[in-house]
Amino acid sequence: MVVLGIDLGVNGAIAVLEEGSLISVHDMPTLKDGPVARRTVNAPLLAEIIATSHATMAYVEHVGVRPGEGAVGAFAFGRSRGVVEGVCAGLAVPCVFITSPTWKRIVGIAPGKLGAKDAARSKAIQRWPASADLFKLVKHDGRAEACLIAYAGGLA
Repeated sequence: MVVLGIDLGVNGAIAVLEEGSLISVHDMPTLKDGPVARRTVNAPLLAEIIATSHATMAYVEHVGVRPGEGAVGAFAFGRSRGVVEGVCAGLAVPCVFITSPTWKRIVGIAPGKLGAKDAARSKAIQRWPASADLFKLVKHDGRAEACLIAYAGGLA
């Protein structure tokens, strides 16, 4: 069974796993075509990634408005969720939304925000050491989280 893990947002990623093995990971496809040249998730590019994965299920991080987040940021996150949900629906790939605390508990990341991004990178490197290079930079936290979301979703 091929599953996707999707970490939403312009800094997110899409992971493709088959039976727990990492097949590929893609940074979220974005273009600076939003208001004031803000980055937005590009639906056609996302559709190409999802279609060529031949996934049978997508596990997507459930996001909501965060404390202190402005209206523009909240709308952008909501738009990302809508694009992902719409593309998956159009390709007949069922989506299951999984909360951050749920997937982190399943993969063994301690609750709280302090160090969570590095912890995700560390867990991804431990689980898929042959692909460690994919998670080596701080900015690769979205890749690590997408992989772990897919893995946790397959176990949930």
